[in-house]
Amino acid sequence: MPKDFKKYYIIPATPEEVYIALTNPLTIELWTGDVTIMSTEPGSEFSLWDGSIVGKNLEFEEGKKIVQQWYFEGEPDTSIVTIKLHPTKNNSTSVEVRHTNIPDKEYDDFASGWDEYYFGPLADFFADE
Repeated sequence: MPKDFKKYYIIPATPEEVYIALTNPLTIELWTGDVTIMSTEPGSEFSLWDGSIVGKNLEFEEGKKIVQQWYFEGEPDTSIVTIKLHPTKNNSTSVEVRHTNIPDKEYDDFASGWDEYYFGPLADFFADE
C-alpha cells in the first residue's frame, strides 16, 4: 500500500534563493553534481540525478511553491511532491515537503533520500557560501 511522506527542513537561504536552487537546472547541477533537466513550465517533464528521478512539473509559485508528479514504473497511483517555502527569521527558509503515494517497497529509500540527496546537500550548498 502506498505511503505518504511529510517533513520540514530549514535551509540557510531566502525562499527566493531556495526556489531558484530547486528550479534552475544549472543551480541544481551545482548542488547535486549530476545532469539535470528542469523547467518552470507547467506540463514540462524533468529529470534529476541523471535520470534517477523523473516526472512532470505541475505547478509553480515563484519563491513559494513547487508541485511535481514523480513517476514510479508500473504504479497505478499518481505520486505528487509538493514543496512549500516559508520565510523564517535570519533569512532562512522552512521547507515543507509532502510526497504522496510512494510505493511501499520504495518508501524507506525515498524517505532517507529526501535527507541525504535532496535537502541535506541543498542546506550544505547554502551553508558553504
